[in-house]
Amino acid sequence: MPLLLELIITFFLVTGAIVALIGSIGLARLKDVYMRLHGPTKASTLGVGCILVASLLYFSFLKGGLSVHEALVALFLFVTAPVSAHMMAKAALHRKLKCSPRTRKGPPDQ
Repeated sequence: MPLLLELIITFFLVTGAIVALIGSIGLARLKDVYMRLHGPTKASTLGVGCILVASLLYFSFLKGGLSVHEALVALFLFVTAPVSAHMMAKAALHRKLKCSPRTRKGPPDQ
C-alpha cells in the first residue's frame, strides 16, 4: 500500500475518532436535552463519516475495486441521523422538558 494512501487513511481515522470523542464529551457535559442533541448527532455524522471514508479507501485499494458497502452505510447514516435528532427534539418539546437557563429562548435581542 502506498505511503500517501496510508497517510490519508490515518488522517480520516484520527479525525473521525477525535470528532466522536468530542461528541461523547458534549453528551456528558451539556446541561439539557436540547443542547445534548447537537453533540452526538454532529459527531456521529462527521466522525463516523470520516471513519467510513477511511474504510472505503482501505478496502477499495485492498480489493482493487470500489467498495460499495461503506458508501451505503454512510448514505444511510447521513439520511437517518438528522431525522432521528429532529424526532427526539420534537418528543422533548411534546413532553415539555425543561430547558437550562443557558439555552436561549426566542430571537436574539436587537
